[in-house]
Amino acid sequence: MRRSDFHYDLPAELIAQQPLPERSGSRLLVLDGSDVKPHDRMFTDLPGLLKPDDLLIFNNTEVMRARLFGHKETGGQVEILIERLLDAHEAFAHVRASKSPKPGSRIRVNAGAWLSVVGREGDLFRLRALESDFGEQMARHGHMPLPPYIHRPDEALDETRYQTVFARHAGAVAAPTAALHFDEPMLARLDALGVVCAEITLHVGAGTFQPVREDDLERHQMHSEWLEVNETVCEQVEKTRERGGRVIAVGTTSVRSLETAAANGTLRPFQGESQLFIRPGYRFKVVDAMITNFHLPESTLLMLVAAFSGYSEIMQAYRHAIDQRYRFFSYGDAMFLTRRETA
Repeated sequence: MRRSDFHYDLPAELIAQQPLPERSGSRLLVLDGSDVKPHDRMFTDLPGLLKPDDLLIFNNTEVMRARLFGHKETGGQVEILIERLLDAHEAFAHVRASKSPKPGSRIRVNAGAWLSVVGREGDLFRLRALESDFGEQMARHGHMPLPPYIHRPDEALDETRYQTVFARHAGAVAAPTAALHFDEPMLARLDALGVVCAEITLHVGAGTFQPVREDDLERHQMHSEWLEVNETVCEQVEKTRERGGRVIAVGTTSVRSLETAAANGTLRPFQGESQLFIRPGYRFKVVDAMITNFHLPESTLLMLVAAFSGYSEIMQAYRHAIDQRYRFFSYGDAMFLTRRETA
């Protein structure tokens, strides 16, 4: 298949610019693997789609206040997006400026401490904090890194709403958005139902928003993200299988984590980088169902869900969502998908 096979036209007004007043107040489009017709529900209907033996797996990454603004020594304005902390004083970052800063030059953040440009590796700059460390810089001067399709500055509300209620391991520059729909009342309902919950960690990078530039998908270079699937999660998956329950990934990041950890055919603890590119033709080893938001046209995430539920079925569901005026992307509505074996 080719990149252009995953194109669809989306009216700009359907791209959600703000979160809803309630996390769980969104709509839920249900696409069952045994039924090609999409069904319109509300996210609060989710417990009715689950069973007591099911296992929900969340991504507990925490979004960093990774966007910084400053200026070069020459006075030019600079926007920095921290991609990954290497240690307290060094980081890889995307840097936007009228002219790219050169190695050895310095950037001053919000009239605060200086950063040194150590070098460049591909699209990323290696920066060193010369005074206070990056944690302090982000705490004092950082902004929530809202996605490029949200056309407004970040606000105080984004500090909590562009963060899941169970975020605990800082390192992401984008939220695992499917999990944004879960609030404490919803988690309490699931617990009362007997649904088991587990957590993995995948630090979402800015590469998740990068377009696929090759039309031939075989030539696409997938971005790398750090993840961890621990022994406890592996044991919970095994117990779920034994009792006949389903493994339900909350978000494509959870899918990618679990399938990376099972790359050799058996789910095992894993910690490290993943460049797994899931597209139609991929055979899933762990995940039986997933909760996800709607994804950008021609994106690797749209390709992943098409691999999971079927290409024609997903593209039909997206057309239905547009016709029914669903809200799209990070602050938008959700989907509940079960795996289609013939996908």
